[in-house]
Formats: sequence, C-alpha cells, structure tokens
Amino acid sequence: MKITDIKTFLVDCFRTNWAFVKVYTDEGITGVGEATLEYKEKSLVGAVEHIKEALVGKNPLQIEKLYQDTYRDSYWRCGPVLQSALSAVEIALWDILGKHLGVPVYQLLGGKVNDQVRIYVNAWFAGAKTPEQFGEKARIAVQRGVTAMKWDPFGKSYLEISNQDMDTALRCVAAVREAVGDKVDLLIEGHGRFNVPTGIKIAKELEQFKPMLFEEPVPPDNLEALKAVRDKSPVAISAGERLYNLKQFKDLFEMRAADYIQPDVSHAGGIMELKKIAAMADTYYIPFAPHNPSGPVANAATLQLAACCSNFSILEIMYSDVPWRADVTNEKLHYENGFITIPDGPGLGIEINEEECLKHPYQPHTLRHYTGALTDIRPPESKFYF
Repeated sequence: MKITDIKTFLVDCFRTNWAFVKVYTDEGITGVGEATLEYKEKSLVGAVEHIKEALVGKNPLQIEKLYQDTYRDSYWRCGPVLQSALSAVEIALWDILGKHLGVPVYQLLGGKVNDQVRIYVNAWFAGAKTPEQFGEKARIAVQRGVTAMKWDPFGKSYLEISNQDMDTALRCVAAVREAVGDKVDLLIEGHGRFNVPTGIKIAKELEQFKPMLFEEPVPPDNLEALKAVRDKSPVAISAGERLYNLKQFKDLFEMRAADYIQPDVSHAGGIMELKKIAAMADTYYIPFAPHNPSGPVANAATLQLAACCSNFSILEIMYSDVPWRADVTNEKLHYENGFITIPDGPGLGIEINEEECLKHPYQPHTLRHYTGALTDIRPPESKFYF
C-alpha cells in the first residue's frame, strides 16, 4: 500500500475553522485526521503540503517511522503549525491501519480498559454576562445531563486582577456552585492569563468552591512559573494544551508542575505521541484529561485514546456546535449519565463528507482570549448534544 495524496479541508465552525486532513492510498483506503489550530489555518494548509511532498509514495502502515522521519527532518523541530499538521496526518494513518485490519484503533494500542468515558462540557455559558445568568445557564446544562462543566470567569483580566474583577469572578463561581450543587464538578479555566502571585491568589480563593481543577493559571512558556503556582495552590492545577511533544511533557512531569495533564491530539503529535505522554504521566500517577474543544475527527481520535489509557480521567467536549457538524461527518455519539460510549467501528469510526465540507469554506475568525470575555462562543443556531 502506498500514499497517493493528502488533502486539507477547512470548514467554518463559527468561532474558528475545523482543519480536516485526509490521506489517500492506492488501495482505496483513506484515513482522516484533524489539525484544528485556531486562527493559523492558512499556515496549516501549507504545512500539510510540505508533509505531503515527503510522504507520497510511502507505506502508510509504517506510522512510527513516518512520524519520526518527518519530525527528525524538521530542522526547527516542528513548531506548533507543522506539529499540528503532522499530528493530523499521524491520526489519519492510524485510521488507515485500523480500516486495513478491520479493527478500531484502540485495539491496536492494547485494547479497551474503558468502555465509556466521563465528559465535561465547554461553552455551556454562551450569552451569560452576570453571575445570575451564569447560574441559570449552569442549571439548564445540568437538566440536560451535564455532570461537569468548565468556563473562564475572569473577563478581561490579564496578568493581574483587580479586587473588583476578582469579586465578580468569585460571585460567578459561587452562583454556578449554588445552582448545580455539590454533585457537579466545576473546572475553572485560566487561559494562561495570570502572573505567579495572581495565579496563587486566585487558586486560594477558589478553594471554597471545591473545583475539580484550575486550568492554565499562568502562560505556557515557563514551566517553573506553573510549578510555583502549583506548589502553593490548595486546588489541583491542570496544564498542557499548549505543549507540543513528549519532551516538553517530560520536563513538566519531572518538575511536578501540574496535577492533571491536557495534551491535544491535534497538536501534540497525534495518537501514539499522546499514548506515550499518558504512559509517562501514569508513572507519576497523574491523570490524563486531554484538551478537546475541536471538531468531530479530533473527538473521535481522543475517544480511541480514552478507551486504551488506564489513567484517562475526563474528556472535554463542546456543549453545542454548528448545526452542520452532523453533515460534514457521520459522527454518532452515545451520551448517557455524563458519559460517552467508546465507538467500535474500524479505524477511528468516522468519515468526512467532502462535498458537505466544501459547502462551509474557510472564514476568518478572531477569538479574544485576553481583550474580551469568552461568553459568546456558541453560534446563534447551534445543535445541542445533551
């Protein structure tokens, strides 16, 4: 079997563009991956083209060799754009191998240890501005079956936070906790926005609400800063969505800088690299909770990892999405009591519809993490999954 072509499909999904990558072979078997890298999609297309030049004519079943050769020959060591492109191609190669052998990807990685995985939702709060509105949105989400939810309550604060903005954020968290009770887990997003003393201050204030974790309290550039917050935080700290390979996670583990790790299958090297990251985390008894606010193909790949990683903890997923999500793939997910069942189809168990993808072409988007509150991120006409 030989690789004959690699194509990228950019699909507008309101807040960003999904970046699907499809690998074609001379035996008619195709594989899909996803490299959704927010606001860098045009660069991503070029990176996939560079990888295509190196891989056409190669055996797609030699996944580890192709990955290592491509990574090794990247002189700049695969910065986030090229690494995301490589991640998507790697995912697609696993899809091809699974289809070739007629088994789901998780079976090729040791088989199931989990039949289902617990989820937490993102974007359940769209449109909320006040603590009272956040509480009402949370109450509706729980009525839909949500058992864990994440959001960023910190508005426009960056590096430091005023007493007034801190009070507003804490009232927001308090309103949500009061609305959902003690049986629902709260995950507080920091978006890498604070300096060390502010991150510590916020973590201490959050303790009263018993959050499951405080995510990315400081920028991702300095793991020592993350460790400084974690060492003084009374709540669990999570990080890792903006680390791009096993070696960066090795440093995080050795420094004991986080309590949960959150690598993204679309950015940190693909399925095998995340399997290795999870295995290394397991030696430190650190839970594996991947970053996953992207599209249906990334979700399908992450579910394969959820099936076969013994330290898998909880999976991020969007609370709702654009209505055409159901058209661009054949995604079929089963939700029940806060869990998703692991699908058993060959490969990733998902296909993209190329014609439908082309009906929703690339659109420029900018999401303001630090200059605007992250509340209006659900499209006006969205499909709920709960």
